[in-house]
Amino acid sequence: MNLAAIDWLSISINLLLVIFVIVCLLMILLILMQRPKQEGLGAAFGAGVTDQVFGARTTNVLQRGTVYLASLFFLIALTLAVLIGHKNKKIDLKPTTPAAKVETAEPATPDAESVKPKSLSEELPGDDSTPAETPVKPETPSPAPVDPSPAPPVKADTPEEKSGQP
Repeated sequence: MNLAAIDWLSISINLLLVIFVIVCLLMILLILMQRPKQEGLGAAFGAGVTDQVFGARTTNVLQRGTVYLASLFFLIALTLAVLIGHKNKKIDLKPTTPAAKVETAEPATPDAESVKPKSLSEELPGDDSTPAETPVKPETPSPAPVDPSPAPPVKADTPEEKSGQP
């Protein structure tokens, strides 16, 4: 049997997890057994059970046990965090088989026809029934009809006419 092939990191993590759960359960029991002013869970076991098991100084024993278990709780939690972090770092994230090669296509050079900007009528959405799609020839205005009657003579305002001299 080869001892080097055993994964000691996973075994130690699993062992510490079991110890961690046991410490949590013991800490819950000790906290619930402590005597508050109304006796707490200690009264559920009988009035003098905790005094008989731990002696007259029950509160001191339970408080010290809670402190020790809480310290052990934090120590194991910190150790587990470090070991699991070390295990995650150890995992090889590189793939064993190379990925398929990606060939990049060169962009085609656009010809002059496709680069030409679109007119406004091509860019705007059009309605099929609008006359804007079919070009309409503007009508050229026809000349005004000529009146065959002669126009009355226009008198010019000259200085001679104003003074009354012919």
